Amino acid sequence: MNSDGFGLTIVLVVLAIFVIVVLLRSVRIVPQARAGIVERLGKYNRTLNPGLTILIPFVDRLLPLLDLREQVVSFPPQPVITEDNLVVSIDTVIYFQITEPRAATYEIANYIQAVEQLTTTTLRNVVGGLNLEEALTSRDQINGQLRGVLDEATGKWGIRVSRVELKAIDPPISIQDSMEKQMRADRDRRAAILTAEGVKQSSILTAEGARQSSILKAEGDAQASILRADGEAQAIQKVFDAIHAGKPDQELLAYQYLQTLPKLAEGTSNTLWVIPSELTEALKGIGGALGGSGASSKPAAPEAPSAPENGL
Repeated sequence: MNSDGFGLTIVLVVLAIFVIVVLLRSVRIVPQARAGIVERLGKYNRTLNPGLTILIPFVDRLLPLLDLREQVVSFPPQPVITEDNLVVSIDTVIYFQITEPRAATYEIANYIQAVEQLTTTTLRNVVGGLNLEEALTSRDQINGQLRGVLDEATGKWGIRVSRVELKAIDPPISIQDSMEKQMRADRDRRAAILTAEGVKQSSILTAEGARQSSILKAEGDAQASILRADGEAQAIQKVFDAIHAGKPDQELLAYQYLQTLPKLAEGTSNTLWVIPSELTEALKGIGGALGGSGASSKPAAPEAPSAPENGL
């Protein structure tokens, strides 16, 4: 009895363990943003959505869960030959998402490897038709062509390629040195051109300023001369009007003329004084004036007796 009871206990324990294992294999929980493929007796049965599900033990088999979120895969650098026979190393980054778990499981064995190889071949075809300069400056064009080809090819695999980015395009070291020298020479050339343009503009502005200054100075001198001449003309006109208004006689004019003569000899450089011919006329005028005044100042002589009238 004891041995039979012990054996029965062992059988019950084993049975309980078996039931627990069966229950564990029957009840599955699929997390959010995951999908599971169920095969029944080796054949596709259904796709499990997130949540709790029951499987038939030893009949149904759940394959590894698939991630439905957008995934990012960075591929190692790939050597690509450009149109001008230069080898460049290109790093690519692929953004993709599984849209059909069944197609991603049964239509392709390894979709990551398939996307990598398809990217490499497409990249070589696209970049092979461009020279180095076009390849370095046409990233958007290359990304667009890669995305179109990959999205079309991976559609039947249940995968949608959302973005393709070229992370780096590295030309050979020698080409990099040549490009740096060319860029340095181009910067030096632009700097020299800008310096020359600055010097040219400075010279032009300086010459223009000097010309404007000379013009303004000449206009100022001309205006000053005009104003000075106008002032002198007005002064002469006033003197002339004053003289005529005073009605001077000949003697006063001769006297003023004699007072003006000493001014002709003013100055240290005057070594010869030329007496004008009008001096004698002035002296005559003055003499006549003095003579007239003297005659008028003498007493009048007694008148002679008049002749006797006829008949005396």
